[in-house]
Amino acid sequence: MTLAIFAVMPIVLICLGIPIFLVLFAVSVAGILQLDLASLKVIQSAMFGGLDSFPLLAIPLFILAGDVMAQGGIARRLIALILSMVGGIRGSMGVAAIGSAAAFGAMSGSSVACVAAIGNLTIPTLVEQGYGKKFSTSLIAATGVIDIIIPPSIAMILYAITAQVSVTKLFVAGVVPGIIIAILLALFVMFKARMLNIQITARPKPREIVKAARAAIWAILAPVIIIGGIYGGIFTPTEAAGIACAYSMLISVHVYKELSWRDVWNISVRSTILVAQIMLLVAASTVFGWVITTSGMPQLFVSFVDSLHLDNWQILLIFNIVLLFVGTVLEPPPAILILTPLLVPIVVDAGIDPIHFGLIVTINLAIGMFLPPFGINLFAANALFKVPLPALYRGVMPFLVIYLIVLALITYIPELTTVPVGWVN
Repeated sequence: MTLAIFAVMPIVLICLGIPIFLVLFAVSVAGILQLDLASLKVIQSAMFGGLDSFPLLAIPLFILAGDVMAQGGIARRLIALILSMVGGIRGSMGVAAIGSAAAFGAMSGSSVACVAAIGNLTIPTLVEQGYGKKFSTSLIAATGVIDIIIPPSIAMILYAITAQVSVTKLFVAGVVPGIIIAILLALFVMFKARMLNIQITARPKPREIVKAARAAIWAILAPVIIIGGIYGGIFTPTEAAGIACAYSMLISVHVYKELSWRDVWNISVRSTILVAQIMLLVAASTVFGWVITTSGMPQLFVSFVDSLHLDNWQILLIFNIVLLFVGTVLEPPPAILILTPLLVPIVVDAGIDPIHFGLIVTINLAIGMFLPPFGINLFAANALFKVPLPALYRGVMPFLVIYLIVLALITYIPELTTVPVGWVN
């Protein structure tokens, strides 16, 4: 009966189209009543206890800061600077699109928003230069998930809170994978440009770079303040998110003058809708996590895995397959909130660093966002840029191979993430 409640019931409810937070509440209530764990009053205390978290405050603040930067001219000027600096090589526009996505990822945690923003700015030019609509859109759909891997990342914050590890250390661990992915994507784009015989663009003119840099000086300072402050130990990720909000609002309203305070209010209202959805998930997953833990399920999973006598590489291989599948049907926030209470006790028992495992989880779920046939970035790209889904399925395959190579490297060479984390006190 326990297995039916925690395994079969959620799958059935999800297939019926029930919202994830209601699925978690329903399973939690069924578990409490069937296993006689406690009074239903525990749901209230667990919900509000889960939301009463200082690190969790970083999520709404980063979402708001990202929305203001995207609409207030900060993100656009930063991307324009990157575009002005890349030239003189075959495939420069594709490389610039990747760099722009990475820069956008340092300011926003939304992969779909990245696809929309970067795609609208770069796809017309990519097509005009001869890359083709399918390749250009596939590139943006695959590159957009860098937002999930490059800090600050909402997915990382949720994992850190659920697994009870340091948000800052997880952010540090995400830098190397993000850089490796960006480099491999850039190399592939340059190779593809050579195959397509894309013309070499003119070398960037110092005058144009200086002009773009002057226009973007305040935009450049945004990621410098956010990332530099966190890694420099000046403030916590939550404090960085608050500073990012204040900075983006002041620059957008008083320096770039692309927003009024009324616009900021309207953006805040729209951001609140997304924040409310995430917080409902957090509240529901806290109750679900309490029920899972109290029922003894993690201990049973640990005992079961121990009985299989698997090596660590086998455990990680199985988890990678499971997470890739889950990532195709669930977005990173609900997937992390549901699976972390079950998987982390197993990896800790196996002696695997939970920070290292957090990167494995994040990369898997990021890949799931453009993994055929259900990746949400594919549907977003299809709706935004009118490229048929079958064409996108074929188009993202080379990028999928690149991400899987990076996933294998991060999974089986933990030093790529643990060594940089060791530099953080």
